[in-house]
Amino acid sequence: MTNVSIDSIEILHYRLPLDPPFNASWDPQPRTSFGTTLVRVRAGDYEGVGAGDAMLGLAGHEDLFIGRDPFEIERHVRVIDNLQFHYGRMWPLEVALWDLMGQISGQPLWKLLGGRSGQVRPYASTGERLPPDVRAESARQLQAQGFPAMKLRFHAADPRDDLAIVRAVRDAVGGALEILVDANQGWQMPWDTTAPWDFKTALWMADALAELDVYWLEEPLHRHDFRGLANLRQRARVRIAGGEGNREFVELREYLHHGSLDVYQPDVVWSTGVLRARQLAAEVQAAGAIYSPHTWGDGLVLLANLHVSAAVSQAPFIEFPFDPPHWSPERRDFILPSPIMPDESGFVVLSDQPGLGVTIDWAGLERLRVGK
Repeated sequence: MTNVSIDSIEILHYRLPLDPPFNASWDPQPRTSFGTTLVRVRAGDYEGVGAGDAMLGLAGHEDLFIGRDPFEIERHVRVIDNLQFHYGRMWPLEVALWDLMGQISGQPLWKLLGGRSGQVRPYASTGERLPPDVRAESARQLQAQGFPAMKLRFHAADPRDDLAIVRAVRDAVGGALEILVDANQGWQMPWDTTAPWDFKTALWMADALAELDVYWLEEPLHRHDFRGLANLRQRARVRIAGGEGNREFVELREYLHHGSLDVYQPDVVWSTGVLRARQLAAEVQAAGAIYSPHTWGDGLVLLANLHVSAAVSQAPFIEFPFDPPHWSPERRDFILPSPIMPDESGFVVLSDQPGLGVTIDWAGLERLRVGK
């Protein structure tokens, strides 16, 4: 293996216009564009990339990494974690370092992390709230495409309106498709001032969803209500899921301490980074729970989570954002050379190419770059 050190770190911003807009269930404002930030780390002839949040605060601190061995990942994670305390999410940099390590070592990330197979079984994660009959028809289509499960989104003012959508989908697909429900009560957009569910509402909904054979109920209470979630988990007949956006690793440990969740969903790019995702997955699964991370973001965010899941997760399925026509693979993966899709057998097969397995077409993306 070639001995190289980090030469440069570059932050680049991109934005894809969305026409028609995407009406995310968790966002009161229609989304007319989709933005992402790419982190580009060079070391000699090698390059690693990661993507996700805007990386605000990294500028001026590149010297903490320049000249260092990319493989000092334990050290790099401690530095990144400290930067996050002062600024914002920095995990795209760690993903770029792992991609770089894969490029240097000639190994795909899933194999670098100790995985035996690069195959992942995805579930279709929808993003928009649609009328019951429309969502039921989309469920039939997803079932026909070979997805083993689909996620439905809640956010109605009256929870009974959301329940009607689940009932319509269950009537449409019978027992052949697992149904997952995301209540989106764990966090809110900055401009969303509505109050989250209280415990009684969450328990009422959990009981109602159990009658419809729902596989899990995601984020039914605020993300920091560790005791409330634990109490709900003890009383509910449906699995309780959450943890996608908890920023501190200690918060995820609190879920384990209280027994708050059946399904742990911290996003590799949004919540844990790669190194701690592997650590958390081991602890979660040793406790008899499921590790199935949140993956919503651009194509590199999805890839990072899929590689980690392929290496360490024992979950029956992993999130795959897919809700055409308004959330298509082409929109989601606009920064990639080609969209990610399951194969004929229903699996996403990750590349054997080094790192994340993709080469970014920087020239092709230039027209979408912000702040040139």
